[in-house]
Amino acid sequence: MIIDVRQVRKSFGGVEVLRGVDLTVEKGQAVVVIGSSGSGKSTLLRTINSLEALDAGEIWVDGIAVHEARNAHLVHRHVGMVFQQFNLFPHLTALKNVTLALRRVKKLRTAEAEQLGMAALERVGLGAKAQSYPHQLSGGQQQRVAIGRAIAMEPAVMLFDEATSALDPELVGEVTRVMRQLAEEGMTMVVVTHEMGFARDTADRVVFVDGGVVVEDAAPEQIFTAPQHERTRRFLQRTLGG
Repeated sequence: MIIDVRQVRKSFGGVEVLRGVDLTVEKGQAVVVIGSSGSGKSTLLRTINSLEALDAGEIWVDGIAVHEARNAHLVHRHVGMVFQQFNLFPHLTALKNVTLALRRVKKLRTAEAEQLGMAALERVGLGAKAQSYPHQLSGGQQQRVAIGRAIAMEPAVMLFDEATSALDPELVGEVTRVMRQLAEEGMTMVVVTHEMGFARDTADRVVFVDGGVVVEDAAPEQIFTAPQHERTRRFLQRTLGG
């Protein structure tokens, strides 16, 4: 397996947000994490990417002990993350946003970084927008640049934290199409999302998190048609309106 989360606990201000979470992800799997706001989904992603220190437990990603603080720089090289907000530099073109980490972190020369950056923009359908600045792009295009920036680093794992939640509804599809394409290409992905259609159609597994614990972890057809737990059923009824 490429991700192994073992009995992870995390508290903020005396509130335990993750209460002994276990999760494994095999190489090439697309795992979608669903659950109500405040259930611990985003915190789980942030612990996998070493953005939050653990209170207890262990996380291994691609053989790296994430729970050891000294490994944070290695984790950030192996794990790409796309957030709700695009976090693009407004004074840089799309291409320069994508190549910045290639030059500064991987120490690539400009020509090589730009070659990889253009390839990443082409993968997300934005090769023609390489010289555009963020303010010249739609929200969906900006988020696709952010995805391009992450995949240009050639991560072993991609994490998506509500990557479409800041977008206007009509722009969601262009971003989920890119995410679906990455899944089809065999990118290992853990996706936190409220897009149940994406979860149903794209995930190899769907993980339902509630109250800081994994309640159910199964194939999407089981989660959506025959959930085993009442908490899962209630959540889906509220979310899908069924």
